[in-house]
Amino acid sequence: MKLKLALVAVAALVLAGCGNASDTLSDAERGIGSDGSASAEPAAIPTQDVVSDVQADPALTERLPADVQKSKTLILGTTEATGEQGLPHGGSDQSGEQIGLDIDLRNALAAKLGVTWKTEFGSFETIVPGTQSGKYDVGQANFAVTSERLEVVDYATYLLDGQSFVSREDGDLDQVKTLTDICGHTVATSPGSSFQQILEDGAAECEKAGKKAYEVDYFKDNAAILLGLQNGKTDLYFGPTLSLKYLVSHQPGLKYLGELSLTDVGFVVAKKSPLAPVLVDAINALIADGTYNKIFTKWDVSDIKLDKSEFNPKPAF
Repeated sequence: MKLKLALVAVAALVLAGCGNASDTLSDAERGIGSDGSASAEPAAIPTQDVVSDVQADPALTERLPADVQKSKTLILGTTEATGEQGLPHGGSDQSGEQIGLDIDLRNALAAKLGVTWKTEFGSFETIVPGTQSGKYDVGQANFAVTSERLEVVDYATYLLDGQSFVSREDGDLDQVKTLTDICGHTVATSPGSSFQQILEDGAAECEKAGKKAYEVDYFKDNAAILLGLQNGKTDLYFGPTLSLKYLVSHQPGLKYLGELSLTDVGFVVAKKSPLAPVLVDAINALIADGTYNKIFTKWDVSDIKLDKSEFNPKPAF
């Protein structure tokens, strides 16, 4: 019963959103052990301003499409982050304002380009099609670079993130290194994601190893996955490394099992859009002027920085 109540509590925590100003935090200060487990009381969410000093680069602005230069606006398709559910990528504070690494990055990018975002929220699986159709100029939702997506969109990369597993603390697995480690278990993840693609591509691995296949359930709401873990309907949560480590750091009743793979993540635009090369150069300008480093230091995730942004790098899968 105690574990059940704890997991209900974490569902409330990740959806509630709270935080005060803090300095740069170490893993120990944030309550994250070297294995991603909870090691201390979680620290406050950082709130320092790392964007307002960014100066627009006229040379980059002049490379934007004429209509964008005139309106000084780009339409961004993204998912709406609530509470602490998706931090450090994205969340919301007590006032409902969007906060997080991804939000700081896109705001710095807009400032460097001399534009503002007109933000439109959608579901994860609708952002890429919306970008393809021209509904959005740019899409952002922690999109890993994959072969399938490269067929329909172009990328401007901005960080590295991994694909990891989490279970209840009393789960029977202690570590996951390959998909054959999860054979016979029920896995929950988000639809239309790189996680779905990895699980589908590896579906035959268990049979090859002479083991029972894993089962996959898809949920658009991470809170539903947490409740599935709580009531035993789900054995494993497969999701982004950064967010899962953050989640585990706030909940001793959960266990981080390890990272399966690591991929480039980027903004997406319609195939052959003139925007992609400009976004790449703008991100590299943020790297050069130190803003990029300040953002990653603020969120204490310097280990997932890129040396440079790239246009359509080689996909991991």
